[in-house]
Amino acid sequence: MTLDAWFVIGAVVGLASTIVCVVAAVMKKKPNDITLLALIAVELFVVAYAIGSVVRLAGGQQLAGEAWEFWGYMFTAAMLPVAGFYWAMMERTYWSNYVMSAVGITVVVMLARMAQIWYGTGAIQASAPLQLGIGL
Repeated sequence: MTLDAWFVIGAVVGLASTIVCVVAAVMKKKPNDITLLALIAVELFVVAYAIGSVVRLAGGQQLAGEAWEFWGYMFTAAMLPVAGFYWAMMERTYWSNYVMSAVGITVVVMLARMAQIWYGTGAIQASAPLQLGIGL
């Protein structure tokens, strides 16, 4: 798996969101602005990644794997924060923070799989400089 800037930034955002939500849950806090904003940050990253992926594909880059699989992961990763947000709005208990914390780490795992689909599976290797790969 090639570690590009998209994966690194996504991992930071997803893990930070998970940590914020776990801390709030352990402190038995109900979902609040901070935990919901952490979840929104994950969603905004996934949307930016989708746009960046379209730009990369339009610029001539190719997926090593199947396009339907990549976009299926992308769609699912985009829907997870929405589902977590909905859950938090419907169940206003500290348990919702645990559900929201699962969203961040799950999106990180999905980003790793999307990187494998984009670059091809194999050993972990860092791309030369960590670039967004937009090709501007």
